[in-house]
Amino acid sequence: MSERTAVIASRVGLHARPASLFIDAVKRQPVKVTIAKGDSGALNAASILSIMSLGAANGETVTLAAEGDGADAALTELVALLETDLDAD
Repeated sequence: MSERTAVIASRVGLHARPASLFIDAVKRQPVKVTIAKGDSGALNAASILSIMSLGAANGETVTLAAEGDGADAALTELVALLETDLDAD
């Protein structure tokens, strides 16, 4: 299993538009991706309910995990997305 951490760059955290863009990117991946914050359990990263319940704010660190062919590339792409301010004009 591959894991990566990311620091949420969006000013509003992983909510609304940034969450939608992230979920769209997760759904394009060839592997199932999970996301966790702190000691919380891993959640389905393709689920809007999971992402919203995570409550990841600007500056907080989340952990992404995936397993299988393409996991490393998928996580690299998703970490880059989370570490970009998706609220920027």
